[in-house]
Amino acid sequence: MATENKAKPSTVTNKGKKRKQYLPHNKAVKKKGAYPLRPGVQGFFITCDGGRERQAAHEALDVIDSFFEELVNGKDFGEDPAVLPNKPLNKKITFSYSDDEGDDDDDEGDGEGEEEGQEEVIKSNASKEIDACQESLTNKDLDHPNSDDVCHGKVTEETSDNQKDGANIENQADNLEEPPAKKQCLETDTSKSATNEKEKSIDKLIEAELNELGDKSKRLFFNLDSGCNGVVFVQMRKRDGVPSPKDIVQHMMTSAASTRKHMSRSILRVLPVEVACYSSEEEITRAMKPLIEQYFPVETQNPRKFAVLYEARANSGIDRMKIINSVAKSVPAPHKVDLSNPDMTIVVEIVKTICLIGVVEKYKELAKYNLRQLTSPKQ
Repeated sequence: MATENKAKPSTVTNKGKKRKQYLPHNKAVKKKGAYPLRPGVQGFFITCDGGRERQAAHEALDVIDSFFEELVNGKDFGEDPAVLPNKPLNKKITFSYSDDEGDDDDDEGDGEGEEEGQEEVIKSNASKEIDACQESLTNKDLDHPNSDDVCHGKVTEETSDNQKDGANIENQADNLEEPPAKKQCLETDTSKSATNEKEKSIDKLIEAELNELGDKSKRLFFNLDSGCNGVVFVQMRKRDGVPSPKDIVQHMMTSAASTRKHMSRSILRVLPVEVACYSSEEEITRAMKPLIEQYFPVETQNPRKFAVLYEARANSGIDRMKIINSVAKSVPAPHKVDLSNPDMTIVVEIVKTICLIGVVEKYKELAKYNLRQLTSPKQ
């Protein structure tokens, strides 16, 4: 009995214990889902309805990618993307052989009419000759036994001549009925080879694009976990010769304001982020320097009016006025603060311990970059 009582707690302890997880040496464990937001990134700060972060992230990737392609294609063709039409223009296309075809039809009709007229003339002439021969036989003596043969010979000669003329006319009509060479759509070996080469090139482009989409390291846009409800962050990789997040968002808002086309069900606001750092006063002033040099140069003939937009989420340990004053003081003297009608707005968004900074234009005119409000119908 004692041995049985000792064996029972050992089994319970074995069942209650969790198995040890042996991780690979010096290798980070991959976390399921998106990577967390971190300093040193650029992209798009997006607000959405609470509980729809995943749906908003997928919609944001599609919308941002479409406007990025519009910007790139517009720059390649030397056209302003905002002026490009939304629908293809309806144009009347006339082929080069359309006029010739009408002429050929007319010629064919004329040839058929002439042929019918000539046949009628031939028949009438032959009947007249036969009647004349018969009258001459009745009126005159039948001294010549071969008179019928003579008449028939004349008629046969004339009919043979008329038949030759009719055959010539038929040949001419047949020649006219033949379609021109430009109408014949014959597939030659060269055309087949050209189409095969085009199909191969298209297949290669599709395979390259699929490989690029499958490889996460080659993606231009991807989602990062913000860690806050109602907030989505889409990172954009830094590449040379590519439009900045500010250009993409500016194009998105101007096109939305002009077309009022519905784009998303979950996205509310879209703001560009060009600098990300830790949310401390020293780090923010240090990270602001390249942006100040780019958008607020010291030597300029056109000073700009600016305002600072500050908002914090999941962080109550930072003084709001300290951050606003530090950002405003970093802008040089020619430029002035104007809260009522600013030319540029410096956006400072703090999410937990990360500070996201960007610069936008026409913030109030474009409904504070609220995509839903811009695309809603006017009341």
